[in-house]
Parts: sequence; C-alpha cells; structure tokens
Amino acid sequence: MKVIPEPALTEEAAAAAKADAAATAQGLHHISPRLYNQDLAPTKREGRKWTSYSIFTLWANDVHSLGNYAFAIGLFAIGLGGWQILLALGLGAVLLFLLLNLSGYMGHKTGVPFPVMSRISFGIHGAQIAAVLRGGVAIVWFGIQTYLASVVLRVLLIALAPGLADLDTNNVLGLSTLGWASFIALWIIQVIIVSYGMEMIRKYEAFAGPIILFTFAALAVWMFMEAGGSIALTTDNSLTGGPMWLAILGGGALWISIYGTFVLNFCDFTRSAVTKKAVTRGNFWGIPVNMLLFGAIVVVLAGAQFRINGTIIESPSDIIQTIPNTLFLVLAGLALIILTIAVNLMANFVAPVYMLANLFPKHLNFRKAGIISAVIGLVILPWNLYNNPVVIVYFLGGLGAVLGPLFGVVMADYWLLRRGRINVPDLYTERTDGTYFYKRGYNPRAIAALVPSGLIAILIAFLPAFSAVAPFSWFVGSGLAAIFYFAIADRTKKYDDVSGEAIAVASVH
Repeated sequence: MKVIPEPALTEEAAAAAKADAAATAQGLHHISPRLYNQDLAPTKREGRKWTSYSIFTLWANDVHSLGNYAFAIGLFAIGLGGWQILLALGLGAVLLFLLLNLSGYMGHKTGVPFPVMSRISFGIHGAQIAAVLRGGVAIVWFGIQTYLASVVLRVLLIALAPGLADLDTNNVLGLSTLGWASFIALWIIQVIIVSYGMEMIRKYEAFAGPIILFTFAALAVWMFMEAGGSIALTTDNSLTGGPMWLAILGGGALWISIYGTFVLNFCDFTRSAVTKKAVTRGNFWGIPVNMLLFGAIVVVLAGAQFRINGTIIESPSDIIQTIPNTLFLVLAGLALIILTIAVNLMANFVAPVYMLANLFPKHLNFRKAGIISAVIGLVILPWNLYNNPVVIVYFLGGLGAVLGPLFGVVMADYWLLRRGRINVPDLYTERTDGTYFYKRGYNPRAIAALVPSGLIAILIAFLPAFSAVAPFSWFVGSGLAAIFYFAIADRTKKYDDVSGEAIAVASVH
C-alpha cells in the first residue's frame, strides 16, 4: 500500500504550530493559524532595535513632508502671521505628542501590530474592519505619493539630460513614457526596501532624517539671504481678533487630523521599541521640538518669498525649481525624492502590509504582502485618482473622517475600560471562551459606537452647514466614539494581564 506523505507546512503555518505548542505547554488557549504568523506575532522584549533616535527620524521625515509644508504655508496665505503659525502648530504638536504616546505605549507593551491590536476592541474577526479602513486608505495614498515623487524625478532627469523631454510628450494610460519610467523606478526602489522588512525601513528612515533636516534648513537660510536678510511676518490680509483665534485653533486641530492615520497604527513601529522611555524621548524630539523647527522654516520660506515679490508659494518645491545652479537644483530635488519615499514607507506602506497579512496569515508574510500592496498601488493608476477631486475629497476624505472614531473606540477600550490589562495570547485564539471572541469574533458594541460617530464625523467634515467646525471633525468623531463605547461597554468581565512572551518571536521587523 502506497503511503502518501503529508504536505509540508508553509513557513506561516509552521510558526503557528510552534506557537500553539508553546501556548499549550503553559496552559494557554490554542493558537489559531488563521490569526497568527511570524509577522503578526508579538515581538520578544529582548532584541528590539527601535531606539529613541529611530522614532525621532520617523518624525524628522514625516513632519517635513511636502504635504505638511503646503498645509502650513496655507495658514500664512489665509492671514496668520509668524507667531500665530507657530502657536497653531505648537498647540497641535502638544496634543499630538500625548496621543502618540498613548498609542505608542500600547505597541511597546503588547508587541503586536495594529490589526492585532484592533482585535482587543473589535474582536478577532471584527478587527478586519479597522485594518481595512486604515490599510485601504494607505494603499491609494502610496500610489499617489509615488506618482508625486516621480514628477520631481522627471524634472530632474530633464534638467540633467534635456533630450529626455521628447519622452515626456506622449500619453499612455495617463502618463508619458518618461513618466512611466520614473514611476516604475521609484516603485521598484520602495518594493525592494519593504521586501527586507521593518528593519530595512528603520535604517532607511535613519538615513533620510538628517538629509531632510539639513536640506530644508539650508533652503530656509538661502531664501533668507535672497530676501536680503529680512522676511515678511504677515501678509496684507492679516487676521485679527476672533477670526484669528479660530484660524489658530482650526489650524492646530487640522494638524492633528493630518496625523489621524498615524496615531492609529503607530504601534506597528513601537512594537519593536527598546523601552517605553525610547518612545517618549523619540516623540518629544520628533513632535514638539521638530514641529517648532518645521514651523520656523515655514515662516522663513513663506515670509521671504512674500518679501521678494509679494507672492505666496504653495510648497518648497516651488522654490527649488527656481534654484539657478543645476547641481544644487538636482541635490535639492533628490532630497525631496528621498523624503517622499521615507514618508511613503512609514505612512502608506506598512499599514496595508499588515492589513493583508492579517487577512491571509496562512499565506502571506511581510514580503509577500508588501509586493501585493505595491501591485495594487500600481494597477489603480494613482495619477488618475489624484487628478479626480471626487476621489480625493469625498472617497479618501470620507474614509479618513472615520479614522477618528476608530481611534476613539480603540483608545477608550484599551485605556479607560481595560486600563492596559491585555491577555496577549488570547488575541490569537478562536476558542469561543477566548477573551476577544465576543460574538462570533465580532464585538457588536464597538461597531455600534463606530457607526454613528463615523457618520457624524463625515457630515461635519463635508456639509457646508458645519463648515465652521469642520476642522474639528476628527476630535468630534473620536470623542463621540469614545463616549459612546464607554457608555455601552460590557463592564461585567474581568480583564487579565497576560504577557505574550510565550508565543513571541524575535524582533526581526
């Protein structure tokens, strides 16, 4: 009789089987391969590599993104002066520092990524709702940001080799031949970086951070000198009184909203933080201190340009295009590309990777999920989406508005209800008596709190009748969700604090 050998376990299934054996040996619930693999597993305390400098360089890159500069310069355009812009950014930075610490501490303690963290409040299967909301938005923005970086690369290539301009005149699915070449080149670079996991992302962020800070500081000094050592601190339509204070508070609130996505999945990075203090120190230097430096650069760039010719720039890229020296133009352009890739990796690539790994843990690891995310970001032809206001404002904006309520539910459940007491191994079991099984793997109370608060946040963000409070939609949504959830949460359960070390893996990411 011929014996048919059993098929070999995949790497992901083998990891789950090993974790299940370790959990069983310690009397814990069985680990399900539908919920666990090497990338979703908690990280061991020993061997973590993300220091305060690693976290600081995340912000050194992300804070100085072109989108943030465009937003802050917009405050100058609507009539806020130098000190008012610094105050608006400072208020936002202080609150953001507190929120990111709350989110970061969760990752450091549990060692789990955001999709797994969401199982605490939404259930082992309901967490897919949170992960898809966060990751779906990020995939689209990954493609868009890669496209924006490719536009800068096209300008640089033509500056170095003017003959390439002939390749920039045709149109194939919305891009020229040179446009396709630039986009694919940057797309491949990012796929290669992500294929080596979070450790390579950490190294890239550490490499890019100092370059970005030096480039923008140097650009501010150059503009200050071009303006004759004097800048305009206000425009001709300066705001005063009540409208000024409303614009300051609104600017600070919108600054928080910009980071509404990142405060959700900050645990994807801090799960590998060496200590809790490293999270705090990295956030302190990267958020309030770095954001004030950012604000000072904004004031100098916008004020110097206004002093020179009475115009208001939209972005630092407008200034870079005017640099008369080709070498300096190319170097500054390369810095912008390095920056955009750094921001894209941390803000728009990591979240969908973990989302896909959470959807298909038996089949996808970090590398495979990264490639699939990148392919989706390519086939959606993101340049066409970027040029469609309906997609940007209503689709992506609507999904973004829901992220505030999502944050409110997660934070209220973790900090107010459970007081940080988490049974980490139970995040990976499908047993009906598991802590996070709820009802068929979903927590109906969390969903009941998310839906109405999400709808309210969307209405406030988009209906003209609420335009005065629209900048505060993230706060309203997250606050209502936290209140709703805390009001209807089940307080009859006992919350145990169980470490995940028994099923943890080495912090290779």
